[in-house]
Amino acid sequence: MTLDQGFAFGIIGAVIALLIWDKLRYDLVAMLALLAAVAAGIVKPGDAFKGFSDDIVIIVGSALVVSAAVGRSGIVEEAMRPLSARMKTVPAQIIVLTGAVTLLSAVVKNIGALAIFMPIAMQVARRNGTKVSSLLMPMAFGSLLGGLMTLVGTSPNIIVSRLRSEMVGEPFGMFDFTPVGLIVAVAGVAFLAVGYRLLPSGRPAASGSAGGFSIDDYTAEALLPEKSPFVGKTVADLEAYGEGDVTVAAIIRGRHRRHIPSGHWVLLAGDVLVLEADTQALADLVKHAGLALMHEKELEGVASDEDLAVLEAVVEPRSPLIGSNVEDVELRERYGANLLALSRRGRPIRQRLRRVRFQPGDLVVLQARAAGLSDTLNELGCLPLAERNLSIGRRRKRRMALAVMTVTIAMVATSLVPVALAFFGAAVAMTALRVVTLKEAYESIEWPILVLLGALIPVSEALRTTGGTELIAGWLSIVAQGLPPIGALALMLVAAMAVTPFLNNAATVLVMAPIAASLANHLGLRPDAFLMAVAVGAGCDFLTPIGHQCNTLVMGPGGYRFSDYARLGLPLSLIVIVLGTAAIALFWPLMPH
Repeated sequence: MTLDQGFAFGIIGAVIALLIWDKLRYDLVAMLALLAAVAAGIVKPGDAFKGFSDDIVIIVGSALVVSAAVGRSGIVEEAMRPLSARMKTVPAQIIVLTGAVTLLSAVVKNIGALAIFMPIAMQVARRNGTKVSSLLMPMAFGSLLGGLMTLVGTSPNIIVSRLRSEMVGEPFGMFDFTPVGLIVAVAGVAFLAVGYRLLPSGRPAASGSAGGFSIDDYTAEALLPEKSPFVGKTVADLEAYGEGDVTVAAIIRGRHRRHIPSGHWVLLAGDVLVLEADTQALADLVKHAGLALMHEKELEGVASDEDLAVLEAVVEPRSPLIGSNVEDVELRERYGANLLALSRRGRPIRQRLRRVRFQPGDLVVLQARAAGLSDTLNELGCLPLAERNLSIGRRRKRRMALAVMTVTIAMVATSLVPVALAFFGAAVAMTALRVVTLKEAYESIEWPILVLLGALIPVSEALRTTGGTELIAGWLSIVAQGLPPIGALALMLVAAMAVTPFLNNAATVLVMAPIAASLANHLGLRPDAFLMAVAVGAGCDFLTPIGHQCNTLVMGPGGYRFSDYARLGLPLSLIVIVLGTAAIALFWPLMPH
């Protein structure tokens, strides 16, 4: 091993360690890695920023804008309306909803496709008495499966295509991923339609939610005023009034001292009660017990209660709230919203609500002005958990969005124009035609992902140019010597799938794809199949809620725990490994001509 190879391995190892540590954001980790590579001399100063001009960055950024435009046009909700009333059984609901998310994820950013369908799933669950936990995780997994089917379905495919262009002189086309991706996606959705039974079914549902929602109780703070009929009564009396659906988790009394009360504690005027309940039970208790929610403050520009709206929403991974509390983000002053209650995946909230720092997947109950509510939620990066009404007058926008998307896919499929130019043109067209505003377009771009790509591309190139990928490939070829070619292919797919939960999936491909191509060369096999295996493995993280944004997004609304993902995700991963390996070998022959 040379000194430069040692530097390259050390930097990649540090990137993996820092991402597992999870104290620094992944884009900052990538920038530190780039600086370290330049300082070590394995990336030339003149090449340090070449990654930011790479086609990958343009394609990913443009695809995010196109995805946001399609989502905001309302075309998907309109198409689903005739079907929503016909989904009576749980398997039918999973097949239709997960299948729809899977198909949409082939051409739209997978988290965008999932965000579009989550409110529809909530409505279907309420209407049919289905546990929402039976629907959301299959939909999240379906969104990942859908990304496997086209070039623009997910970032790993775009990166693999670009790397293939460098290695063999020709990139993967728009639908080169479709045969393998379609087989895996169809099998995956079929499994999810029956496999949802592997999810725990014994958890209590929130009593106030029609249809048996299994959403964790919210934590809220309410003041007990002097006029309340419960002044002088006990905690047990108040909980009994809530019919067992409300728990007094704590009482804050005198100089903000927090007490954990027993049932015989007497309630005093001025007590702040920390309540745990579902939204309906909480609303009933506040109304009939004469309580006042602590964070329900007067909002500017509101003349009466009719001007206000209260709704449940989930904090998306892109939300500016993440890492901050109510006071840090000036929720009321800047956004015109009050936080009334919060739920976090079954974990009790030990802090005062105003000090709790938001996390991805948190469920919140917000009060805001009814006028401009959708804009407020978009700025906050929160997804409403109710079926969205389509805006009046958006029919023309739906037609334009569909037309632009159709022309773009046709141009890419026929190789009329390069992929980067086609999707950049589509993003410009969506903006120029006002399907999406400039502000919405810029907000839809995940800048940390683009920074990650731009910074890590030179680092991954350094791993290759120093001979590091050849060295790793040599080690892997020793392991694969006793395996048949298809066994080596499966090994590469499993390796990519195993690394993805610790690295961002885009970073996984940047590191693993050159290794896969080198391994194929060592074994005397064609590299295409091995590159495809990396793309499939990096796109399929079903084992944790933190490996992909889609998994994180459904954790709170579905009431899932960390271990629930492996229950459903492990058998699905095995299906992907077996079918994916066989399909890749079938459509991308391993042996050279």
